[in-house]
Amino acid sequence: MKKLQILGTGCPKCQKLAETAEAAAQELGIEYELEKVKEIDRIMAFGVMLTPALAVDGEVKVSGKVPSVQEIKEMIV
Repeated sequence: MKKLQILGTGCPKCQKLAETAEAAAQELGIEYELEKVKEIDRIMAFGVMLTPALAVDGEVKVSGKVPSVQEIKEMIV
């Protein structure tokens, strides 16, 4: 099971990233857990300075933008 974490304080872009990541995971047909990390101290612990960010299995894959569904699919596999 993949662990997808959306790092962001809940802004509209954070919500869009969550929706896009969920769509990518569903298109891949994988088992996943989606967690929204909104606490600044936890976000900073990932070394992220720009939000939103996406971490897959604890590794930050992108920050500061909302990638396409296809781009996220490539990050997940």
